[in-house]
Amino acid sequence: MASRPKAAKRGTVTAEGGGPRAGAWRGGGGVEDWIRAFDLAGVAVFALSGALTASRRQLDLFGFLLIATVTAIGGGTLRDLLLGRDPVFWVRDPIYLAVTAACGVLGFFVAHRLESRFRALLWADALGLAFFALLGAEAALSAGESWAPAIVMGVLTATFGGLARDLLCREVPLILRKEIYATAAVLGAGVYVGLAEVGADRPFAFVAGFLAAFLLRGAAILWSLSLPVYRARPGRSYDATNGPPRQEG
Repeated sequence: MASRPKAAKRGTVTAEGGGPRAGAWRGGGGVEDWIRAFDLAGVAVFALSGALTASRRQLDLFGFLLIATVTAIGGGTLRDLLLGRDPVFWVRDPIYLAVTAACGVLGFFVAHRLESRFRALLWADALGLAFFALLGAEAALSAGESWAPAIVMGVLTATFGGLARDLLCREVPLILRKEIYATAAVLGAGVYVGLAEVGADRPFAFVAGFLAAFLLRGAAILWSLSLPVYRARPGRSYDATNGPPRQEG
């Protein structure tokens, strides 16, 4: 027997747009439009980051469109598949494909005007990361998930598109570079979910989570902040007949 879908949490409002549904938002009408605007903004900046990466690899116009689209909709597609949404957001609302195409074409014609395309890529990606970390978390909350899956969904939504972009363009994925990246998504989604769980107004929680994610990622870009890394240490050899252990070279 097919399992019944989870009911939305009490007091939730379901948005009809292509992106995440609005959860238990307080603050009156127009909230769905507000969420949709943030969703489109996240798609746009991630598409631009894809176009900038395509420019670094000197791809043709089709390559720009492909990389921009994969970057912009990759994380949201994974989110919708994991949450059982059918069809996924960009099939339900083609405006998202139109936005990604427009950003891909824009990048094709203006990327060469930027003095440092990699720097611009980092900041565009940081904006997309902050937007999508919260939108992914909100989508999970509105689907009735608890706080832990909501944070994980936020991180997956924020990082998967950029990971696909970098792998397709044979770049070292930003998530694997030494500067803080996924941790910023964890922080932003965590702040948002934590405030939502204690009953804070969702718009306030969204802004707080966005600033937390974006400022941490921005600080990592500016000052090369990173988490401690594992450093190899010499192994030990234990010899029962010769006393205490000795260090191996």
